[in-house]
Amino acid sequence: MTSAHEGGREAEHGGGRGGRGHVLVAADKFKGSLTAVAVAERVTAGLRGVVPDLPVRALPVADGGDGTVDAAVAAGFERREVRVTGPLGTEVVAAYALREGTAVVEMAEASGLQRLPEGVFAPLTATTYGTGELIRAALDAGAGTLVLGVGGSATTDGGAGMLAALGGRFLDAAGEPVAPGGGPLRDLASADLSGLDPRLAEVEIVLASDVDNPLTGPKGAPAVYGPQKGASPEDVAALDAALAHYAHVLAAAAGPRALEYAEAPGAGAAGGIGYGALVGLGASFRPGIEVMLDVLGFGPALAGAQLVITGEGSLDEQTLHGKAPAGVAAAARAAGVEVIAVCGRLALPPAALGTAGIRRAYALTDIQPDPTRCMAEAGPLLEQLAGNIARDYLT
Repeated sequence: MTSAHEGGREAEHGGGRGGRGHVLVAADKFKGSLTAVAVAERVTAGLRGVVPDLPVRALPVADGGDGTVDAAVAAGFERREVRVTGPLGTEVVAAYALREGTAVVEMAEASGLQRLPEGVFAPLTATTYGTGELIRAALDAGAGTLVLGVGGSATTDGGAGMLAALGGRFLDAAGEPVAPGGGPLRDLASADLSGLDPRLAEVEIVLASDVDNPLTGPKGAPAVYGPQKGASPEDVAALDAALAHYAHVLAAAAGPRALEYAEAPGAGAAGGIGYGALVGLGASFRPGIEVMLDVLGFGPALAGAQLVITGEGSLDEQTLHGKAPAGVAAAARAAGVEVIAVCGRLALPPAALGTAGIRRAYALTDIQPDPTRCMAEAGPLLEQLAGNIARDYLT
């Protein structure tokens, strides 16, 4: 047996072990090494290196964060590109995905950390304005349902930039628009959401996120995620106070529910853009992986499968709290299909894997202990792992 850790588009040809059905590869990206699409390609190649006629269906998945649009495109959505405002105010080319009236908008495409130059952070001034422009583009394209995937943001502006791009007005005491970013919200004197794009009231908007943090406080967006965006302790305190003030000003404009929403699960997602979506867009919050499995067609892809292979770069405690592999495993287990996981690094004990519904996990570090080489050689190593899975389970 290979070293592993025990835990409790489909081919036209094939048989597999006893001809019992296809293998469904539904994994997220290995961040910094492989996209979800590349993970599926490498796993498929490794499996078929051992079982050449194995029917494999690839369904790259994402939980709402960066890579969500790519996963939708791999599932058959059309990729649409738009010039929008990046987090620093400069123009970027961002994409959303569209199919049959459903749009998948990934805020990281417009307002993510990936849009910042290496080593540059702007915790107080980064804006979500471009995400609002992406939403407007999806409305222009006729979307009737809009999935807003949030995560990987460079911003902590409570979604004020997004709402401004859609017609909201945020003014200081002199009646001038407040500057972009979360920090300047301390100067907010009044807000007016009456000018929001009227089409927003006619579409179903789903806030897809893997976090359920409130807007402010010890578990809020600035305290928990601000440091990842370059915020110092002083910046975190300033952002927390500014967002609390923002919520009170919005309550005067939109009613007392604006304060209730600040405590709602998901309000703190992606620097508080979740809050802006709940208050201003009338969005409903759902765990990102649940939404994406529905949108990507996981149920039909699972039908008839003999095995599911899921995974992500690091299987750790965070995985168990709404990340893609946990969502895939839960859905597969409910259908009675066994689940194997692949990862770069494994930091979960066997009992936790079993509780999550993952029979076994195979890590790149099992065959290459050097993490730097694992990152650099992730593709070939993953093919080796997949070959081991085929030998252990499919021959």
